[in-house]
Amino acid sequence: MPAKVSDEIAAQLEALGIRRGDYTLEPLNRIQKLIATRLTDAARDIPTFPLTIELVIDALLALRTEFNQSKSVRVSVNDLIVKACAIALGEVQAVNSSFTPLGIVRHSQADIAIAVATNWGLITPIIFAAQDKNIIQICAAARDLSDRARAGKLQSDEYVGGTFAISNLGMFGITSFASIINPPHSAILSAGAAKPSVVVAESGEMRTAMVMNVTLTCDHRVIDGVTGAKWLNALRGIVEQPKQLFD
Repeated sequence: MPAKVSDEIAAQLEALGIRRGDYTLEPLNRIQKLIATRLTDAARDIPTFPLTIELVIDALLALRTEFNQSKSVRVSVNDLIVKACAIALGEVQAVNSSFTPLGIVRHSQADIAIAVATNWGLITPIIFAAQDKNIIQICAAARDLSDRARAGKLQSDEYVGGTFAISNLGMFGITSFASIINPPHSAILSAGAAKPSVVVAESGEMRTAMVMNVTLTCDHRVIDGVTGAKWLNALRGIVEQPKQLFD
C-alpha cells in the first residue's frame, strides 16, 4: 500500500533526484524485487538482437473459430502461439537453450513462460513440457496460471526458470515491440496485434489478410541471426498451416 514518506526517506529520494513534494511511496514486494533484479541483470549483461517477421493468421483464426464452436473451452490466439512455439522449439532446438558460465544448456523439453500482468507488475508463470500438451491442456494451464498469478497464489517454482518466454500485447493494440530476455532463457517472442494488411501470394495476386508481427529477441551468445531466422520461419510455417495445432 502507498504510504506517506518520512523525512528520512524523503532525503534518500532527494539524493536520487526526486524532489520533495506531495507524493507517496509504494514499497517493493518480494516479486517486484525479483523482477527488477533479473531484468536489470539481463538488460546489462546479455548481448541481444531482435528479429521480426510477419505471420498471416487467417487460417489459424478460422480453425480457432471452428474449434471453439465445437468444444466447451475457448482457446485463445495466445494459447495457439504457445503451442506453435513449442513445436518450433522442437524443430530448431538451438533456440531452446540457456547460456551459463559452465556452458550452453540444451533443453530437452519446452517449458514456456507466459507474461501475465498483475497489480505488482509482469510475472512469467511456466507451462511445463508444452510440447507434450494438446491445445486444450495448454489453454487450461494458461488460464489456471494466469488466474493464480493475478491472485498472488503462485509458488516460486511456477514462475522461476523455464526455457523460453512469450509476451503478447496484441490485446492492447500494440502491433510491434521487442521484449527483454528473462534469464535463464536465450530468447523471448513478442506478439503484437493482428491487423488487416495487403499480402502478395506466390502467384503474384494481392489480397487482404490478417497479419501479426512477432519479434524474437535473441541472446547472441547462444543464438546467431541465421538460427533465429530459421526458428521464426519454422514458426511461420506452423502458424500459417495450423492444423497440427489442433491435433
